[in-house]
Amino acid sequence: MNTKLTLRLEERLIRNAKHYSRQRGKSLSQLVADFFRLIEGEEEAAETEISPRVRALIGSLRGIDLTEEDYRRHLEEKHL
Repeated sequence: MNTKLTLRLEERLIRNAKHYSRQRGKSLSQLVADFFRLIEGEEEAAETEISPRVRALIGSLRGIDLTEEDYRRHLEEKHL
């Protein structure tokens, strides 16, 4: 069952959230629901142990500016 939720936020945050949601093709309600699901899953994730191999990858792409287009181009080149 869906229930209405009213949020009071700074106008700038609302404007940015609407822009973000349009870019992603999602409604603000979907974004908020996704965030709440993420919070809900954090408790489960905290209990999950990260392997040393995965831990070594954390932060390895920090500072690199990649887009979905970059990834698509990579896949096209890889599979041609």
